[in-house]
Amino acid sequence: MESKRLKRLPVGIQTFSEVIDLDCLYIDKTEYIWNMIHLSKYIFLSRPRRFGKSLLVSTLQAYFEGRKDLFKGLFIETVEKEWTVYPVLRFDMSLGKHMEKDQLERYLGNRLAEYEGKYGITNPATDNNDRFTALIQAAYEKTGKKVVILIDEYDAPLLDVVHEEKMLPVLRNVMRNFYSPLKASDPYLQFVFLTGITKFSQLSIFSELNNLMNISMDEEYAAVCGITKEEMMTQAYDYIERLANANKWTNEETVRQLAKQYDGYHFAWPSPDIFNPFSLLNAFARNRINNYWFASGTPTYLIEMLRKFDVVPADISNMQALASDFDAPTENMASITPLLYQSGYVTIKDYDSTSLLYTLDIPNGEIRIGLMDSLLPNYVSMRKEAGNTTIAKMYLALNKEDLDEMFRLLQAYLLTVPYCDNANSEGHYQQLLYVIFSLFGRYVDVEVHTPTGRVDIVMKTAKALYLFELKLNMSAQAAMKQIDLKDYASKFALSGLPVVKVGINFDPERRTIGDWKF
Repeated sequence: MESKRLKRLPVGIQTFSEVIDLDCLYIDKTEYIWNMIHLSKYIFLSRPRRFGKSLLVSTLQAYFEGRKDLFKGLFIETVEKEWTVYPVLRFDMSLGKHMEKDQLERYLGNRLAEYEGKYGITNPATDNNDRFTALIQAAYEKTGKKVVILIDEYDAPLLDVVHEEKMLPVLRNVMRNFYSPLKASDPYLQFVFLTGITKFSQLSIFSELNNLMNISMDEEYAAVCGITKEEMMTQAYDYIERLANANKWTNEETVRQLAKQYDGYHFAWPSPDIFNPFSLLNAFARNRINNYWFASGTPTYLIEMLRKFDVVPADISNMQALASDFDAPTENMASITPLLYQSGYVTIKDYDSTSLLYTLDIPNGEIRIGLMDSLLPNYVSMRKEAGNTTIAKMYLALNKEDLDEMFRLLQAYLLTVPYCDNANSEGHYQQLLYVIFSLFGRYVDVEVHTPTGRVDIVMKTAKALYLFELKLNMSAQAAMKQIDLKDYASKFALSGLPVVKVGINFDPERRTIGDWKF
């Protein structure tokens, strides 16, 4: 039987016209665009990296340039009648990373120069903010139409220095000066749209632009970027079938696997379930489920900030916070929460309207495994490659329910790890096991409350529920005695799984497992 010919998947393509011209799959987001341009003149949207922001900006550019031919069959074709052509100034700041002050000034100047010739500016001013002002006025005067400003990844030049007290203010001032003409140029502007990952305060970046509407947490725009489950099931179901056939899964099992790995994002509450578009499209293109988003780059600034705030891995799960605590400016952060949320490493999982508290958690399997993998070197020095191999072998042993082999592997490996300052604390080993068990892709939690005390670690597999009690410089027997004395297992009697009690003792002198018992 001849297989159905499917549209090309736009993996790595961020230009709307190219997506349409190449007849690629396009998830129609033009209804959101129509609503946005009639909502406010100045709009800001924050979303994680590789979440479709650049394609959204490119689609807006095509619309304001009046390219009606590109929108055939899309929602906006049914409502737009005039297709007015506006002058569009689009700035992509994503290439302005890793730059010193002078480099960044030149980069911004070069972006302005790309438009100055087009609008007849032959002798530009010296300062970039004056050049930007003159450019907006020249575009308006030459075309007789108000100007559209599209700024993609506005914060990119600042992200890698967000943890640096000296460099951040310097580069922030450069960007503030560049954006300053937006307020004064209001009479000449038709629409201004900015995207980014993090939220810097309007005072520090946008000066007097106090009418900038942030739609990042608006329910109506929760799915403006990313792919909802409904969109996947209706507009991309053929790719689900192809992935299922390639892996000999049922369609239903394929949807479950995709949801477990890539779903779970919510940027408002309530919100539809949103899949990571970069990973989902890559999985469809390669007919394989893998960690595509995390493999595309772990931001250095995130790891640096996790260390700066001394964040232990278990603290990243089930956080409760007010919106003002995580949808908040990232400079001068009091906690890591805003950066984790805005970068896409935690997302909204629940909301209590009485207390106004949101529950934030890691969205899916890809992020959990990728994040824990990035944190592993904090517990095993720099021997990450050997650590990953050991963890893979431990996972195989766990699947065979061979706990002796699993702990022998870890015991031998920890003996090879160089000295760690925290190796004499029970908490260090608790977090180490939390990271490892998370890398297994299993449910894991720490300090789980019971009526008689707290279980150090709980891990759930398809076959059993494991209760771990940890001791330092004592004995595994002492750990087991505590589990039995406090009857931890009774809380989990209705779990539907066999409960396995495990006592582990760590030897602080040898910095590894001393003994274990189950």
